[in-house]
Amino acid sequence: MAAQFGRRLRRGATTTAVAAAAVAALSASQAPAAPQPDGADDRTAAGATPPGGSAATGNSPYYTDLPPLSTGGETGTSADVPATGSAEAGIPASVLAAYKKAQQEIAGTDAACRLPWQLLAAIGKVESGQARGGKVDADGTTFSPILGPALNGQGFALIKDTDGGAYDGDSTHDRAVGPMQFIPSTWATWGQDANGDGRKDPNNIYDAALAAGRYLCAGPRDLSLAADLDRAVLSYNHSTEYLRTVRSWFDYYKRGTHEVPDGTGVLPADTDTSTSSPSPGSSVPGGGTTPSPEPTPPKPGGGGTAPDPTPPPATKPPTTPPTSPPTTPPTTPPTTPPRTFGSVENAGTGPLTATAGEAFTERVRVRTRDTLGAPLAKASVTFALVGDTDTRFAGGKSTVTLATGADGTVTAPALTAGEKTGAFKVTAVAGTTKPRTLTFDASVEARVADTIARTGETALTAAPGGEFAERVEVRTTYKGTGVAATAVTATMITDAETPAENDKGPYFEDADGNPVRTLELTAGAGGLLTLPEIFADGAEGTYKLRLTTESGATLTVELKVEAPAA
Repeated sequence: MAAQFGRRLRRGATTTAVAAAAVAALSASQAPAAPQPDGADDRTAAGATPPGGSAATGNSPYYTDLPPLSTGGETGTSADVPATGSAEAGIPASVLAAYKKAQQEIAGTDAACRLPWQLLAAIGKVESGQARGGKVDADGTTFSPILGPALNGQGFALIKDTDGGAYDGDSTHDRAVGPMQFIPSTWATWGQDANGDGRKDPNNIYDAALAAGRYLCAGPRDLSLAADLDRAVLSYNHSTEYLRTVRSWFDYYKRGTHEVPDGTGVLPADTDTSTSSPSPGSSVPGGGTTPSPEPTPPKPGGGGTAPDPTPPPATKPPTTPPTSPPTTPPTTPPTTPPRTFGSVENAGTGPLTATAGEAFTERVRVRTRDTLGAPLAKASVTFALVGDTDTRFAGGKSTVTLATGADGTVTAPALTAGEKTGAFKVTAVAGTTKPRTLTFDASVEARVADTIARTGETALTAAPGGEFAERVEVRTTYKGTGVAATAVTATMITDAETPAENDKGPYFEDADGNPVRTLELTAGAGGLLTLPEIFADGAEGTYKLRLTTESGATLTVELKVEAPAA
């Protein structure tokens, strides 16, 4: 972070002058002095996370800029977010929305914590200058990763790599990542998916803000209590100077803030984003400065060059032939090192389900990123179908290889289900040296009849005490295709509006020849079903037979019992 953020200081390395300035600024603004847990100093604090890799940020550098002495607003008005105010009080729209969304989410799951969004804003200001002034895309993800220095024990904590470089691009040591500056090992435990994209991304302000809120609320903390709030902040970065700085911004934001467009937030002073060494005389981590080079010492004897007492000889100076200007050798433009594949992620694939013989409505979509977390174009991704299935990609293929587009995403061809039902998987493999695989669950469901209908239209009649000459034949179908093995219930009913089993009129016979008025049947090949013989008792009239499939499709058949004409 020293390279990206310019004037930032290490835990325990701030100078006495900086600490005094922070205290003076707090006193001048009449903000309450930051309460300290009993026995708190730069090494220990009651109830706080011990120093070292266990802190959320790894106790890495942070901005030490302090807020102006006054916002021009009244205490407690920040919840209303006035439209205008001090430039320093402006918080980029997406960043502000992420802090408030995190407060609302945690209020619903851990109301006892009483997390104020202004505390997240204060930490976000100190850690990343509100995501570099709100330089985030429409989803809240920073346009480029925000990375701290390697935590290699040289001026910072020593934390060896825990994520294989997946988040921070460093496979030797960890670095703090994202607008809330989580180290990868902490993110692995506290990472959140707050924007619902299926990915826990430390470079996304919504994910990072919610993760920071849950981290601060760990255990039985009540952040409305000064002591608990101090413990929470010290657990984030174990430094009393850090606590004072966060406290000052927290009090500042509580007195009034307003929303500004993304990308227009005020950056902390001296935000050098280069990766070169600090310029002479500039601040360096630890509070010191890089010494300026000494001027060239003058010659002995004073300021200028003394005149030569001997006059020049009275001779004509030799003629010197003109010299051509030196030629400048051609410069070779610097070459951009190739970007290296780092990870592959789900880019919004929905549930993969389909009915036998039909196309899947969803398609597998993935995104590849480089080792720094940026979208990686032209990366090769192989999609494959795994398992006992006759489902195929378009063109009847079971394996397809495609390249990602400019935004790092690629979508697999459409899938069409075969006749074989059950579960299978779709894999997406990217990377050559260190391939990464994503696996998606998929399934094919059996057809379920949505219609049941008679195959003929002949009227069904019988004489009292006789039997119906015409057998009832029906067909169960799904979108016009016959569905075999469909369960069908046949019931003689009293009324089509409020059906109940009738106790008189037409009936079936069981194996012993006894009358029954409800049968459980199953359609055969092609969905065809022929009902058993139907008999009439002695009561004349018009009766109804209700046929119902297991999927809810129904058919009502009219049965008429009448004496033959004389």
